Amino acid sequence: MSRPKRIAVVGGGYAGMAAAVRLVQAGCTVQVFEAGPALGGRARRVNVPEGELDNGQHLLLGAYGTLLGLMREVGVDPAQVFLDAPLDLQVDPDFRLHCPDLPAPLHSLVGLLRAQGLSVSGKLALVRALLQAQLARWRTRPDWTVRDWLQARAQPADLIERFWRPLTVAALNTPPEIASAQVLLNVLRDSLGGPAFASHMLFPRVDFSALWPEPAGRYVERHGGKIQCGSMVRRIEPIAAGYQIDAAPDDAFDGVVLAVSPHRLQSVTANLPALADTAARLQQWPYQPIVTVYSQYDAVCQLSAPMLGRSTGVCQWIFDRNYTHATPGLIAVVISANGAHMQWSQAELAAQVATELGAAYGWPAPRWQRVISEKRATFACTPDLQRPPNATPYNTVWLAGDYTAGDYPATLEGAVRSGVAAAVGLMIELNKEQQA
Repeated sequence: MSRPKRIAVVGGGYAGMAAAVRLVQAGCTVQVFEAGPALGGRARRVNVPEGELDNGQHLLLGAYGTLLGLMREVGVDPAQVFLDAPLDLQVDPDFRLHCPDLPAPLHSLVGLLRAQGLSVSGKLALVRALLQAQLARWRTRPDWTVRDWLQARAQPADLIERFWRPLTVAALNTPPEIASAQVLLNVLRDSLGGPAFASHMLFPRVDFSALWPEPAGRYVERHGGKIQCGSMVRRIEPIAAGYQIDAAPDDAFDGVVLAVSPHRLQSVTANLPALADTAARLQQWPYQPIVTVYSQYDAVCQLSAPMLGRSTGVCQWIFDRNYTHATPGLIAVVISANGAHMQWSQAELAAQVATELGAAYGWPAPRWQRVISEKRATFACTPDLQRPPNATPYNTVWLAGDYTAGDYPATLEGAVRSGVAAAVGLMIELNKEQQA
C-alpha cells in the first residue's frame, strides 16, 4: 500500500484553504504555509489598537454555492454566521432596488419595476437591458467594457450613475469605463438571473478569518494536516523526491498548490523557470485598490440598513457593523478602485469620510478612525484579460487564486472555486504518476 501523498499549500487564504480541504478529503497529508498571523489572505482578521477588525468588507451572495457548500463540509452553518437578506441595494440620495422574497424570476422583475429614484423610462431601460442580456444567454463581446455594453443598450446617464456604476465597482472593483462587460454579466447571470436565493445578500456576523478559513484549518488538522501561520515561503526548489520548501527545509513534498497573491508568484517561483513567463505577466498586470475606513461613533449613530451606497463623494458603500457584529456606532466605509483619494494621506481620507458622513446623516465627529488600505486588493477586471489556468508546466505544481481563469471577478467565491480546481487537478496528476 502506497503512502499518502504529501502536499504543500503555499498561502492560507480562501483559495489555499479550499485546496487544503479537498486534498485531505482525498487522503493527502497537507501542510499549509501562511505568511500572516491569521488565515484568510486578503479577507482576514486584523488586530489594531482599538480591537479586532477585518482588513476589508466583503458582501457575499446566495449564488456563492461552492463557498457555502465548503462551509457546511467543515462544520460551519451559514444560517448562524450570516445575516441573510433579500437583495436590497440602496444608493443615496434616492435610489433603491429591493427584490421581494418571491420565486424567481418574479423577485427580480418586481424589484426592477418597483425601483425607486428612477423615471419610468429609466426603469424600462433597466428591465430591457437585463431581458436582452438573458435572451443573449448572458453573453456579449469579450472585448467590450461595461461602458460599451451600456451604450449599446441605450442606458440613461442617471441610471448608470445610480445603479450601474456602483454595481460594477462593487462587483468587479473596476470602473465601468475599463471593466469587463462579460464578467459583470457572469455575476448578474448567477445572481439576478438565478434562483431567488442566489441574489440574497449575506452579511458575515463574524470576522473573515473565523468565517471559514479557521474552521477549514481545524478540519485539515483533524484529518492529519498541519497549519503554519507566520511562515513565509520564499523559494520552492525541485528535488529528486519532489519539491522542497524553504520554510520546511527538512521535508519533501510530492506536489505544491501555489495560493499566493499573483504579484508574489515571481519571487516564490524563481527556481521554477517554466513558470517565469506567467509570473512576469502577472507582475505587470494592473491592480486595483480597496480602502476601508472604520469610524467609531456614539451608539445612537446608525444606518437604516446594514449597507447603504452613495453616488456622490468619496464614500461608496457604508456598512453598519452593529447589524452584524453587535458593535454599536462602528461604521465601515469601503472605497473601491483607483481615484483621487489614493493620493491623500490616511488622515486626509479619514477626515473627508467623517465630513461626508456628518453631512449626510447629521453625525458628530467620530471618537476614532482607522484606515486599512489594500493597494493591490484585486486585479483590474478588464475585457478579454488572459488569466492563467490552474495547471502549470509542472504537472504537480498548481495555481490557486481568484486571479486564475474563471467566470468570476476577484471574489471569495472565485477564490474557493480556483482552490477546488487546483486540488482536483493535482490529484489527477498524482494518480497518473502512481499508475505509470
